[in-house]
Amino acid sequence: MATNTVRPAVLRPGDESRGKAWGFTGLLMFLYMINWADKAVFGIIAQPVAKEFGLTSAQIGLIGSAFFLTFTIGGLFAGLLNKWMSLRWALVLLSVGWAVSMVPLVVVAGFAMVLISRMFLGLTEGPSSALVHTGVYSWHPTEKRSFPSACISVSGSLAKVLFAPALAVVATNWGWRAAVLTLAAVGLIWCGAWLLLWREGPYGGRSQSAEDPQNADASPAPDTTATRVPWVTIFRTPTFLGGAAAVFSMYAVSTVILTWLPSYFEVGLGYTRVQAGAMFGIPSIAVFVILLLTTSIGDRLLVRGASSRVIRGIVPSIGILLCGLALVTLPYIHTPVIAVVLVSLGYGLGAIAFPLLNSGLSEICPPRQVAGALGIFLAIMSLGGLFAPYLMGRLVDAAPDAATGYASAFQILGIINLVCAVIALLTVNPVRDALRLAR
Repeated sequence: MATNTVRPAVLRPGDESRGKAWGFTGLLMFLYMINWADKAVFGIIAQPVAKEFGLTSAQIGLIGSAFFLTFTIGGLFAGLLNKWMSLRWALVLLSVGWAVSMVPLVVVAGFAMVLISRMFLGLTEGPSSALVHTGVYSWHPTEKRSFPSACISVSGSLAKVLFAPALAVVATNWGWRAAVLTLAAVGLIWCGAWLLLWREGPYGGRSQSAEDPQNADASPAPDTTATRVPWVTIFRTPTFLGGAAAVFSMYAVSTVILTWLPSYFEVGLGYTRVQAGAMFGIPSIAVFVILLLTTSIGDRLLVRGASSRVIRGIVPSIGILLCGLALVTLPYIHTPVIAVVLVSLGYGLGAIAFPLLNSGLSEICPPRQVAGALGIFLAIMSLGGLFAPYLMGRLVDAAPDAATGYASAFQILGIINLVCAVIALLTVNPVRDALRLAR
């Protein structure tokens, strides 16, 4: 005799399908690829835009820094968005905002419009990283979050490997406006798929009935993750403070690479525009390989009882330290190929800080406070983007030649990396701080 199976209103830890967990992770990875492509497109079109409107390097750097100013402000609203609406609608709202920000740039262009458009994009992209990570963490237990977190991080690298060369070709053959409109269309298509498919996982701490309309009338299960701690207590932990210093320094490097790397390859090292767009993906390939390798090994070690202090504290600190050393030596390198390798390898090693420190922070927070804590953490991180692109532009304009200006700017960023890596090495300890918050 046939029996009817009733799906529970709320998935509980251990009940989730791993295939479904990774399916939703993949959906969020694609959103993050769009997110990074929206950021990266300005680096690709920077030279034709500068030529068309007569922009200086300092003005291009100012536009890059202005983006990260509003990006920082937007990140502060991640916790509020997570509180006011479901993750489903919060991410739709943000992704539609990204598409809308592109339209004025195409219709009425100029320095002022480019600046306003990028600032609006920054404001709407600000909360996205914390919300994307929150969605991913809702499908993965604490000890297995480094690898899925790395998958989100490498989505930015995949965007530069897959989208950047395509956007460079589109911009070269059909103009930079065509590249911008292409990205807007892709974002709107993603919204349709997201609305049809998404529901929250069992580790998110939110009642599933709020996310799944098919279960809207089901009786909610008791909320076993309602425990909260004062926000200031989280923000004062050494793990939060040391981790924030580390990702701040590394994000400064990321934003310079995002805004300036194609120009560095083209103007500083002498490659063609198409070559520079294609080579934009080389550092991303390094990030892709190093992040997936280190985080997959790290998660396996954590499951087997390894110390979170080592995996999510010492390892990312050493990665940033090595990145700093690579950048400090860049002015002494005069062979373009070696310079490309050095930047790529240093960036790849330093980038392991993002998934590991994000996972470490999620380890010390109650589930319902992960989005808010990550929002503040990532907002502090994005402060690195406020000064770094503009600093690069000023140094390039002031240098006797572009190659010298780029190399000097990278060296300054390397010194900042070294200092912040030592701070993180001495302070980040998720196990200790999780116990403190639990008490």
